[in-house]
Amino acid sequence: MTDRTANEGQEETSTVRWLVETALLVLLAFALAQGIKTFLVQPFVIPTGSMEPTIAIGNRVLAEKLSYTLFGKTPQYAQIVVFDDPAGEHPQLIKRVIAVGGQTVDVRDGAVWVDGKKLDEPYTHGKPNEPGTVQLPITVPAGYVWLMGDNRTNSADSRYFGPVPVDKVRGHAVWTYWPPKAFGELQ
Repeated sequence: MTDRTANEGQEETSTVRWLVETALLVLLAFALAQGIKTFLVQPFVIPTGSMEPTIAIGNRVLAEKLSYTLFGKTPQYAQIVVFDDPAGEHPQLIKRVIAVGGQTVDVRDGAVWVDGKKLDEPYTHGKPNEPGTVQLPITVPAGYVWLMGDNRTNSADSRYFGPVPVDKVRGHAVWTYWPPKAFGELQ
């Protein structure tokens, strides 16, 4: 065996090793990204104007999933959450938690009432509340949440599709990352 033949064999082995290592790194990066998206944080695009002006159509938000998926926490009042669209028109929708299991919701006199107390809702920017097609008052069943958009005059929400099972909530929306002018924490 000549030096030239030995060098060609080493180069061939080195190229194969590089290809295998590169393929493994790509697979590892993909698995890591999927793990982050499944258990930690996921980006979502806002499909409707139901949360305006808090969140506009087309904005991109990050929803943290860790507290729900790994720590078993449940959505709480005033949190903005991403959930599966009950009507199936969009993959997911985004709304605000107004009530949780065991609480009674009513809409009267242009306001939302939970457990007999009128809610102070500055995030609606004075937009009036109207009842929808769901019979009110309603007591939210255990394991469900009552969700409403901030843009009450343009929001298909629990007033129309009823309480949403907690297991259909995909994450707690915490941050807008696009467009740059909307960059910041969601409240």
